[in-house]
Amino acid sequence: MNKRILIIDDEVSIQESLSGILEDEGFTPLCTSSAEEGLELLERESIDLILLDIWLGEGMDGLSALDIIREQHKLPVIMISGHGTIETAVMATRRGAFDFIEKPLSYDKIILAIRNGLRFSELEQENRILRQHGKQKIRLTGNSPAIQHLRSQIERVAPSNAWVLIRGEHGTGKEIVAQAVHQLSAAAKRPMIEINCAAIPEELIESELFGHEKGSFTGAHSSRQGKFDQADGGILFLDEIGDMSLTTQAKILRILQEQKFERVGGQKTINVNVRVLAATNKNLEEEIEQGRFRADLFYRLNVVPLVLPLLRDRIEDIPLLVADLMQGLSAKGLKVREFSDGAMQILMSHSWPGNVRELKNFIERLAIMCPEQTIHSDDVRLFLNPISQPFQATDSQALAPYQAETFKEAKKNFEARYLQMKLQENNGNISQTAEQIGLERSHLHKKLKGLELET
Repeated sequence: MNKRILIIDDEVSIQESLSGILEDEGFTPLCTSSAEEGLELLERESIDLILLDIWLGEGMDGLSALDIIREQHKLPVIMISGHGTIETAVMATRRGAFDFIEKPLSYDKIILAIRNGLRFSELEQENRILRQHGKQKIRLTGNSPAIQHLRSQIERVAPSNAWVLIRGEHGTGKEIVAQAVHQLSAAAKRPMIEINCAAIPEELIESELFGHEKGSFTGAHSSRQGKFDQADGGILFLDEIGDMSLTTQAKILRILQEQKFERVGGQKTINVNVRVLAATNKNLEEEIEQGRFRADLFYRLNVVPLVLPLLRDRIEDIPLLVADLMQGLSAKGLKVREFSDGAMQILMSHSWPGNVRELKNFIERLAIMCPEQTIHSDDVRLFLNPISQPFQATDSQALAPYQAETFKEAKKNFEARYLQMKLQENNGNISQTAEQIGLERSHLHKKLKGLELET
């Protein structure tokens, strides 16, 4: 990918000479004669580095432009000047300039400074990625045959440039798979640009994907890069691809095939080199039959399909998933809990229609609501049952314990109902009941006596 260098200098001879040497070195130069023109160009073009003259005649000077560029665009800037002093150089570097070079320009020094500036910018970007994602390696939790097979497929396809279509129901972890592919790819040091096709209004999705020019529609107060532009040289992740309209599908297909596009309201063709990962929870073959998805787009995206297994089809992974989820919750300040064998057995016997996402939410619910260090089967049943058996507000018997005048009375009613139920399950055996609910036998006996319950 050619790096684009913006030259802001009011001397045409400097523009021409710098452009020539940059082209010889494989860069793409763009030139403006004023800071105002340069700032306007930055709004509509993708730039990698800027050569900025301090003295620009009339209008904004280079140092003022430097402040705006560093604040709004975070690009490396090399200042150049024919009237340089030590004080000026120090001022420029303090205000964020990467380097300062005096005129007459040494082209060898210019090229060395540009290469160092670009490398520094890349390192900054890599550090931002590390801060966003941490140093923890993305991995798929589990040792089931289904997960081992999926992990093997990811390791094979990730180093290539092949496009990938990730398929699976809601909550199976499609985004995690995309992140794993990105992490093992040649573009791992560049950010993966993500877009949720289902979350963007139809009238704005073209602007999000392709960008727009200033004034191209109501509210477009400035030019803006699109996701394809941002992903140039890296990976674009299109999540929920099946929710795009047929009109947008047609436009995306052309871009995917040609790797070039025009921004909304613009006429200039922009060339990109983008690897696409797409994901969907829909059956695209059925969508094609119903006329809601283009067959040619499907075949373009479906170079390497990765199909994610349902959680109920890999129940042996649930203990490992629970352990991982608990560790993740500890980062939120929640205490890591243990699960009894009975509690884990209930988790493994549940159907989990919401897959791993549902399990994650349920584990967080238990970690918050259960007071004891060990989570028992009764705790799981108590919080899991409302998922499959919604609370019926018209059930007067179920509401009875909560219709007390005070909290203390309601708590007493609940404890009495709860212990009666447990005693019935154990045929009145206090020792068995105490063991099941995690109380000492003597404590349970006192509790029953205080509640005036017959055993």
